[in-house]
Amino acid sequence: MIAVADIFESLTSRERPYKDPMPLSVALNILKNMRNNHHIDPDIFELFVKSRVWEKYADLELDEKQKDVDDISLFLSDLPALA
Repeated sequence: MIAVADIFESLTSRERPYKDPMPLSVALNILKNMRNNHHIDPDIFELFVKSRVWEKYADLELDEKQKDVDDISLFLSDLPALA
């Protein structure tokens, strides 16, 4: 869980000296791709998205222009089967 939260925070933080902060949609899509490629646990990712903890963080820490997600179903689909 800490890894997912850390990746998310790193992608969206306003304090990224090397890049602009990403909008929620881009950060969640990167995490979705990491889930699909088995880099993060799919159950932890699903819990992270469904609990909307990312939204609570966004309300406290992100600029309004970064808050571009309403429909979470886009990030919960397309999970490949394990080989």
